[in-house]
Amino acid sequence: MASANSCFDEMRSHAEVIDPPEGEDMMDIGESVSGLTQNSAKPNVSVSSSVRELLECPVCLNAMYPPIHQCSNGHTLCSGCKPRVHNRCPTCRHELGNIRCLALEKIAASLELPCKYQSFGCIGIYPYYSKLKHESQCSFRPYNCPYAGSECTVVGDIPYLVAHLKDDHKVDMHNGSTFNHRYVKSNPHEVENATWMLTVFSCFGQYFCLHFEAFQLGVAPVYIAFLRFMGDDNEAKNYSYSLEVGGNGRKMIWQGVPRSIRDSHRKVRDSFDGLIIQRNMALFFSGGDRKELKLRVTGRIWKEQ
Repeated sequence: MASANSCFDEMRSHAEVIDPPEGEDMMDIGESVSGLTQNSAKPNVSVSSSVRELLECPVCLNAMYPPIHQCSNGHTLCSGCKPRVHNRCPTCRHELGNIRCLALEKIAASLELPCKYQSFGCIGIYPYYSKLKHESQCSFRPYNCPYAGSECTVVGDIPYLVAHLKDDHKVDMHNGSTFNHRYVKSNPHEVENATWMLTVFSCFGQYFCLHFEAFQLGVAPVYIAFLRFMGDDNEAKNYSYSLEVGGNGRKMIWQGVPRSIRDSHRKVRDSFDGLIIQRNMALFFSGGDRKELKLRVTGRIWKEQ
């Protein structure tokens, strides 16, 4: 049986660490910016590294939020980790009980801290209990890599991701707002889930990702093409795009708004927000003996006035 110490060590090894604010040991924060009142009459709050350490859970190493628990010896613990340690203090092993550390909660309420994405350009200063919510929505938070062919874990700003897609994933890069792509598969009847190479378009000073893949819609195999915008949703709404596919005197047309890469390609695909083509129709468009997929997808991107 594993010891209690090894149990706590294992918890720490799987914890997600919240980066502490950058700077020297003593940060003098006297002005609120980015949506908060400037030149407030509220006195300056100095946040020392020792105070930040007091607000760090000893198990998961994340910042603690109410209710903050403590044992009879005064050791603290976040509410998320309390059930994981079986109601035993990870520091002294005494029983935790239901004691709240109200003093530490009040200290936290008096603090104002910079956003963790300060290095990405966010200059906001936020109350301790509002900081977490802001960071989940901060427009400066990094984006996930939009590549759909693998589970890529790279994150960064848009220029960094564009270079990453080009250099590491070797994606097709195109300038212009119109496109004419051909998608070919030698034996489409064996395709259940397939992803074709991502294509990135540069136009209007922005970048767009064109996706094309096969997946199962219920029991029916289908193909879907859709566009994602490399930026936030509020910017994506300034653009529209159209996709067209056809053959044998028939055609299908889709028009929509590109989705932000804040939404994963799987989320967009599973919401069917794109041009969906049933396999039988795709093979009909391909012509011939219907044994090879040969789809030509054309489209354009434009900026709304």
